[in-house]
Amino acid sequence: MTHILLIDDERKLTDPLRSSFERAGYQVTVAGDGHAGLSLALVEKPDVIVLDVMMPGLNGWQVCQAIRTHMATPIIMLTALDDSTDRIKGLELGADDYLVKPFGYQELEAHVRAMLRRVRLDQGDQIPQSISVGDITLNLEAHTLTRGGQQLSMRQKEYEILTLLMTNLGKVVTRERLFDEVWGTDWLGDTRTLDVHMSWLRAKLEPDPANPTYLQTIRGVGYRFHDPDRS
Repeated sequence: MTHILLIDDERKLTDPLRSSFERAGYQVTVAGDGHAGLSLALVEKPDVIVLDVMMPGLNGWQVCQAIRTHMATPIIMLTALDDSTDRIKGLELGADDYLVKPFGYQELEAHVRAMLRRVRLDQGDQIPQSISVGDITLNLEAHTLTRGGQQLSMRQKEYEILTLLMTNLGKVVTRERLFDEVWGTDWLGDTRTLDVHMSWLRAKLEPDPANPTYLQTIRGVGYRFHDPDRS
């Protein structure tokens, strides 16, 4: 059973959401403040965390940052502020998705299902255990990335982007496909988010991020992961 952790101090929001998710077959835990939410996240290890930004004491950004130092569980941030600056801040701290209040249960559940689709591998799919290009190795079983034998940290979205690009090695992956498969068709965020994530990946993987060898931009179309040894 999929386990969702709701961290929000508004019971008028969490009570109906909990009832709706439970009726749909989810296991739900609710935390009414940031401190309790952080503790429950680390102890119970839920499948998805729905996290409000504006809470007294420990706010959502602080909770998100603390969670990310320990685990890669998908985090959907809830905010009353529809501002790209706040979205970028949340992404930099490790959030995977954003939802602006007010919203309905069906919209939130769509975001939750999109998160679950992206972190679960279809048992029928035949995928390689790891992909290596030059000194870069992406291990799809362990969800790890190494360069020159050194393990690099990754946000969940960075892992998903890199997986899609490297499993389509040498092929162009359109921006539309990246948004559809990494963020989901219901993503409502700023499309510059993709460029921000690509910049982060290049900083980790490219000898010269300003002149990328591996993560190439195909202007007006999308991106591809290039293997220079196959040129």
